[in-house]
Amino acid sequence: MRVPLSHDLGKDEVRRRLQSRSHEIGQYVPGGLADVTTSWPSEDRMNLAVKAMGQSIDGCVIIEETQVIFEVNLPLALSFVEPMVANAIRQQGQKLIASK
Repeated sequence: MRVPLSHDLGKDEVRRRLQSRSHEIGQYVPGGLADVTTSWPSEDRMNLAVKAMGQSIDGCVIIEETQVIFEVNLPLALSFVEPMVANAIRQQGQKLIASK
């Protein structure tokens, strides 16, 4: 599943915000009890590993000049929740890159 979010911040600013706030991602998962691990294989890609409610989900965030793309690999057993997950990513992703 791919969820693009437009922005006008520039790649450097989006990267800075994601790096400084990535510890908040677990709070955005329903229930707020997710274990989230992030890594940066390149400066414009943040990998995610999320463990919550007995499920493991991986994905990444790709930073582009005018958009941030959230890619999430939902297990087949969770494919029915894809619309809800995409909506949550849209709402919470904006919060993640918003200025504080």
